[in-house]
Amino acid sequence: MIPAILPTYNRAPLAFVSGEGSWLVERGGRRYLDLGAGIAVNVLGHAHPALTEALTAQAGQLWHTSNLYEIPQQQELAERLVEATFADTVFFTNSGTEACELAVKMARKYWSTKGEDRATIVAFTGSFHGRSSAGIAAAGSKKMTDGFGPLLPGFVHVPFGDHDAFAEVMKRDDIAAVILEPIQGEGGIVPVPDQCLKGLRDVCDRTGALMILDEVQCGMGRTGKLFAHEWAGVTPDIMMVAKGIGGGFPLGALLATEHAAAGMSAGTHGSTYGGNPLACAVGNAVMEVVADEAFLAEVRRKAGLLRQGLEGLVASHPDVFEVVRGSGLMLGLKCRVPVGDVIAAARDAEVLIVPAADETARLLPALNIGDDDIREALDRLDRAAAAVKAPQPA
Repeated sequence: MIPAILPTYNRAPLAFVSGEGSWLVERGGRRYLDLGAGIAVNVLGHAHPALTEALTAQAGQLWHTSNLYEIPQQQELAERLVEATFADTVFFTNSGTEACELAVKMARKYWSTKGEDRATIVAFTGSFHGRSSAGIAAAGSKKMTDGFGPLLPGFVHVPFGDHDAFAEVMKRDDIAAVILEPIQGEGGIVPVPDQCLKGLRDVCDRTGALMILDEVQCGMGRTGKLFAHEWAGVTPDIMMVAKGIGGGFPLGALLATEHAAAGMSAGTHGSTYGGNPLACAVGNAVMEVVADEAFLAEVRRKAGLLRQGLEGLVASHPDVFEVVRGSGLMLGLKCRVPVGDVIAAARDAEVLIVPAADETARLLPALNIGDDDIREALDRLDRAAAAVKAPQPA
């Protein structure tokens, strides 16, 4: 018999009832140190007072009116994002998946408005852009697409890191845009080198193709800058944002230049819930904290402390871990053993980490995690690694 909840998740046998900062309390009373942050969502941890105050204050006034009317909280958040980024305009969604759908529509509409037949979007193997029709077509992997055909057409996939293949596909005259994550998250915490992002920007400028960046997971301060592409000194034409922007409340956004958004006139896109007063009240509270340079400097400092400890962990357990990857507080431990074994052992040690592809364990803590919690997390991960049995030689 099928359960009441559609069985699409392999859930851990844990149910949390409360949280504070980087800690979660399970219904049996056990306390877990959370290094997953709801998969990079809870950028300010659990029950942050500023977010709680913003949400409860707004909930006592007005929840929802729809985008048939002006929404002051939405206007304020859009202006904050425009001021802090490359963007000239913002559309609010409820998730990163919805932002992906709009990114694809916007890129194709741009060329249609210009009267040019350019609809193909270049994507990269190992990517993840959500689980909608456009998202899985952009990712293209068998795991994401098997059984869900016919797929949305108009995507071509290039092996990650294959510069020659990318240069060849960009010779085509039907390329509308290139979409990529500055750091592949689900793909195993694999960064795109800064010089490659710069080179990709140059190719887009030369060919006219729009550059779409997916910063759903790596954005909102995760790497120590507000958005990861800032490290390379480039700017996209379109950018997908979600996860951390709502600090735990469902919120996403699509940011774009005026040039890229030229085709999106009234009636070309919409959302019933997107950017409602509750979501945007929380989003403004998140931006108030995370966009501050002093806060981002602390993220960079804490990232150094965590990475140094993880490098030591790899050195202490070379039979379990291979290497540390990533940037800022978006780090991955590439495992020599099945990553599921590491996740389970960490759970037994009451520390929560997140699996990814390529046998990689993701560490995505709250950006305001304390130094003592980082040290405690490293101690618990050390115990977890000691409990994992290395594979025996054949």
